[in-house]
Amino acid sequence: MTPDAPDAPTGAPTRGADPVGDLLAVLDLAETGDDAFRAPSQWMPHGRVFGGQVLAQSVVAASRTVPPERAIHSAHGYFLRPGSLEPAIAFAVERIHDGRSFTTRRVQALQEGVPIFSMIASFQDDDPGLDHQAAMPEGLLDPDSLPTAEELLGHLPRTLTAFWTGSAFDIRYAGTPIWLDVEGERVAHQAVWMRARRRLPDDPMLQRAAFAYASDFTILESTLRRHGVPWATPGLKMASLDHAMWWHRPSRADEWWCYVQEAPNAIGGRGLSLGRIFSRDGVLIASVAQEGMIRVPSR
Repeated sequence: MTPDAPDAPTGAPTRGADPVGDLLAVLDLAETGDDAFRAPSQWMPHGRVFGGQVLAQSVVAASRTVPPERAIHSAHGYFLRPGSLEPAIAFAVERIHDGRSFTTRRVQALQEGVPIFSMIASFQDDDPGLDHQAAMPEGLLDPDSLPTAEELLGHLPRTLTAFWTGSAFDIRYAGTPIWLDVEGERVAHQAVWMRARRRLPDDPMLQRAAFAYASDFTILESTLRRHGVPWATPGLKMASLDHAMWWHRPSRADEWWCYVQEAPNAIGGRGLSLGRIFSRDGVLIASVAQEGMIRVPSR
């Protein structure tokens, strides 16, 4: 925990010198009964549960009830209520279907008996079949040549930048970030490089959960970029409404991957964003879709 950050809530890991350790701690769900689990939340500077956290925890909870050789390939979730940093989150898994090739699970994430997130996930054996993928965009700058969040935001107080500089993931924009202002052309797309700040366990399920966690970081930014709205806009309110994710091919979240994002539509205080996750060498790892609430004062 940094000196200028408020105390972390009781029962939650502190946001300290090892954010990856904090992430692994909240993904280490405790079994509390038949298909029932419980876990704390990470400290967040905005005082609410990070959506990617409860999504990743739900992926882990569902996976704990499925044979390890059957990997998650899709998840569709709704964020029902804002989560509080306390108390711990309970996860109830319902076994909907167990077939010869596919398994389906429903997960409810609850705080004090009230659902805050609901997800249905599908798992599949490693089966042969048709194989093709979309190509990774050309001309993207190498991630090692791009500035870190710490380099771009280091001149600001830690209390204002903790969400980005204290993240478990190293996040580097192929263009310019929109934290403080929006530079350049107002386009509805962007590309962001990410990787965990240190090596994660080799468990393929945990790797996929880590991708789910990080997939919620920047997914709505293409809408903001299109309208010239930075995160620092006074009175800006944003919240994830739903989140869908498809895992296509195994990969590691602790090696560089590129999150290519676009926002095809915004209306009614909502923005729709689509994302594709590519490995550094161009393999399509996953696809993401999310709609979020975006309320901008005077717009």
